[in-house]
Parts: sequence; structure tokens; C-alpha cells
Amino acid sequence: MQATIKEHILFLTGKLAQQRLENILREMAPTEFTYEIRNIGVSVAALMTAQMINRRLSDLDGVDKIIVPGLCRGDLSVSSSKLGVECIRGTIDIKDLPGFFGRDCKPPDLSQYDVDIFAEIVDAPMVGIDNILERAEKYARDGANVIDIGCLPDTPFPHLEETVHALHDAGFKVSVDSLEEDDLLRGGRAGADYLLSLKESSLWIADEVDSIPVLIPETHGDMPSLYRAIEQFAKKNRPFFADAILDPIHFGFTESIIRYHELRQNCPDIKVMMGIGNLTELTEADTTGINAILFGLISEMHLNAVLATEVSPHCSSAVREADKARRMMYAARRDSSLPKGLDSSLLGMHARKPFPYDIDEIKEIYQQVKDPSYRIQVSKEGIHVYNRHGFNTETNPFEMFPKLSLLQEDAPHAFYMGVELSKAQIAWQLGKHYMQDEELDWGACVDTKTEEQRDQDSRAAHTMKELRKETSDYKQEGTTLKASRTKKKINK
Repeated sequence: MQATIKEHILFLTGKLAQQRLENILREMAPTEFTYEIRNIGVSVAALMTAQMINRRLSDLDGVDKIIVPGLCRGDLSVSSSKLGVECIRGTIDIKDLPGFFGRDCKPPDLSQYDVDIFAEIVDAPMVGIDNILERAEKYARDGANVIDIGCLPDTPFPHLEETVHALHDAGFKVSVDSLEEDDLLRGGRAGADYLLSLKESSLWIADEVDSIPVLIPETHGDMPSLYRAIEQFAKKNRPFFADAILDPIHFGFTESIIRYHELRQNCPDIKVMMGIGNLTELTEADTTGINAILFGLISEMHLNAVLATEVSPHCSSAVREADKARRMMYAARRDSSLPKGLDSSLLGMHARKPFPYDIDEIKEIYQQVKDPSYRIQVSKEGIHVYNRHGFNTETNPFEMFPKLSLLQEDAPHAFYMGVELSKAQIAWQLGKHYMQDEELDWGACVDTKTEEQRDQDSRAAHTMKELRKETSDYKQEGTTLKASRTKKKINK
């Protein structure tokens, strides 16, 4: 029996996506086709055009089909005719390629990371142990590997040892963070796993305790002193971290990044920590983007740990964001890909694809509706509400409400629609994805709901629907009774 000849597909891509495309196709094995991959001389696949393909592509012997990136511009029918091989647009997101061939799309593996998070309780001397434990639990849920006890200058900390013991008893790794040698010595003797931070002049503390130290310059920016401390401590054959100190913007930020880069170049085998609070806390901007950029730098420099804080109210999810960022950047570096299309947790304000349907497609859906229940969808044109009685589009719920006649005497339904229209307006204004009866996705900016909480929300929505049904039934019965009484009165 003659073996079936498989179709041979040529995948076109750019330099940045090539490795990831190779990985995805390899993971799809065995495939019902044979394939080859070519980069036709562009860095970003989305910059490819049909004209470019026509000019640069040759040697197509044995190729049965060409698949180009989904964002490739131009008329591919012309390319097909010119090259003598069918050219087809693939998916916009390369991760969706398995689905293009009818496969289940494999979600990105975000289980791995190579950066530890130290989450600091900055005012520990002023906080009771129960409160410290409560905050430690929250940080651990958000991804922290180590709970950092932040001491304060000239502030007594009588329960320092008890705090270290309580955190250890609860299963946490502990670091003690102080500029005072006495605090560091007490913390080390109490069994702290790490000490932040030792300088060239305080390395003697390391001889008194077993804690792993983080080494910093003797004075700010004094890198020679840090290198001497590294050299001196390396001779002890004990583990340590080094920290070049990150500075705020306009107060040495760029120079401090250079310091970290040079530290890694000069000492490729040591562990390096970066304290990121000077940027997240002291920049009035959403921390999701700041953490994304910082962890991109951290990933490129192969740093090993960060010290994160949540002091300012706008930094209330900084630890959770750091956890998402470290996983995303690790996955992107592992797959030699851009940190895109892997995870949307750091897209708190906007969505990559906010409006899956345009107004014409939504109107097509509207044409199929045969019942009075209101549907809500959002496109770039605005908020669309429709049922069998009509189709309305507005950008403001207050403008929409008078057009929804069924709500005028239906309080539960009006309340429900008010909530949904508010969510829809926020989604339209920010460019977020909206789906009726679902919460807006704020990424790492908010706690992910537990399964139990989602079940409670589902039950609440079901209760609301039942209440609306009961109200509708009651009104229908009232209308029927009123009609019956009117008929009797006429007969009399």
C-alpha cells in the first residue's frame, strides 16, 4: 500500500517570533503535515507585507501551502498567483496557531520563575505580631517567598525576636531589614534566614550568625566598597546576595540601572537583589507597567531577587504584580519570545482585544433575538442594548435608560441593568473586554476571586433573575386580574 503524502507547509515569520513558532510547532507533533520555517528578513512578523513576500520568497519546490502572520498586510491572492502556491493568513497571536489547525490550544506555562520576592512589612516595630502574621499571609498568597521585617531608625523593636520566631512557626522564611547593626545582630541570633543589609564595615555580623546577608555599598554609589565586600565574603564560602541600590527617577535612576548591569557583568556567578520600591513607590503611575519594565530588565540581567513594598496606596498590589511579571518574563526568555500573548495580568486598565465584535456583527446577532430580555454588548462605537423590540446605542447609561421601556416599573430589572451598564461604560471608556453577567478583568490589580466567591456571585445573579421573573409574573397576574374585573364590569 502506498503511504499518504503529507501536505508540506511553509511558515513565514520574523526574527523575534521564530523561536516561539518553532516551539509551538514542535509541541504540536505529530502533525498531519510536514513543514519548514523561514524568516524573510524582518524582525517583527507583523511588519511583513504581501509585496515583501512577492519580492523575497523563492525556492518553493515541494511547498504546498504558505502560512503568513495574521497581521501581514496586502493582497495575498496576488501573492498566491505570483508564487504559484496558496498563501493563507494565520493567526494574529502565534499562541493560537494550534487552534488554527483544530488542536486544543496549550496555555503558556507560567509555573516557573527564577526571581525570589522579599515582601517587606515596613513598619514592623509599630505593629503587633498578629497583624504581622496577617500581612505575611496576604503577601504569601500574592507570591512572596520571604517575609521581610522592616525595622525603623531610632525606634525600639522589643518584639523583634518574638516576631522572627512567630513567622518561622507559621512556615515563613524571614529576613530582617535594618540600618542598625544591633537590629541585624538580634535578628540573626533569633534565626532570621536573611539580613538586609551588611556593608564592608559590618561584615563582622556575618561571623556571629548563620543568616544569609545582602551586601550593599558602604555609602551610596560606592561600588568599589561593594566589590571589596563581595570579594571578602566570597572567601568565606557562604551564600550571599549583592544589591547595587535602585534610585528613583531624576535622582540617579539610569545610573543605578547601569550599576546593576556592570555588577552582573563583573560578577556573573553571584546572586543579585534589587529593591524595587524606590521606583514603584516614588513614581505616580500604575505599578503594573512599572513592574513589567522592571522585571524585563531584571530578566535580561538575570537578577535573582527583589525587595517589594506596598506602602503607598497605589502600590497595594505590587507584590502580586511582581509575581505575575517574574513568571511572564521567565516564560518569554525561556521561549526566546516577546513578553506578549502570555498573560494579561499586567493589563489592569486596558485589554489587548477589548471589542471582539464590531457594530455590524452585533446587529447581525440582534436580528436573531426573539425574546424581550435585554442583551448588552460593547464595541468601539459605544454600548449596545437590544431585545426583540429594538436596538439602541449610547455611550452614557443615563442616555440609554429612557429608551429601555421595560425597566420603568421593574425595580429588580432596572437595578440589574444599572449595574451592567455601569460596567459596560467603564469597559467602553478604558478599552476593556465586557461580557454581560461577568466581572470586568482588572488583572493583578485585584485579588482573583476564589471558586467559592464565584459560586456566590453566580447564585446572586440567579437570585436576581428569579426575582425579576417573580416580579414579571406578578405584574402579568395583576394585568390579567384587572382585565377580568373590567370585563365583569362591562357585562354588568
